[in-house]
Amino acid sequence: MNFFIEYFPMLQTVYILFCNDGTYYTGCTNNLEERFTRHQKGYVDSTKNKLPVQIIFHCVFTDKTKAFEFEKYLKSVSGIAFRNKHLI
Repeated sequence: MNFFIEYFPMLQTVYILFCNDGTYYTGCTNNLEERFTRHQKGYVDSTKNKLPVQIIFHCVFTDKTKAFEFEKYLKSVSGIAFRNKHLI
């Protein structure tokens, strides 16, 4: 069993995708591999018309609330500026 899953079963990952149309998608999940597969197969409404997508950033949190707060921040005007300067 994966060490992190065993000791941190509630890990949350905030991620940024680069979409085929040149835009970015920011999301949060507890299973990045599964969520990325859903994006790639066109099951996510926000990205299904922007395929293919690439993961360009991800960050893992042990606190679900902090993960959602960081995701929300990255979607704000100042968070987008931070993303563009430091994460991509």
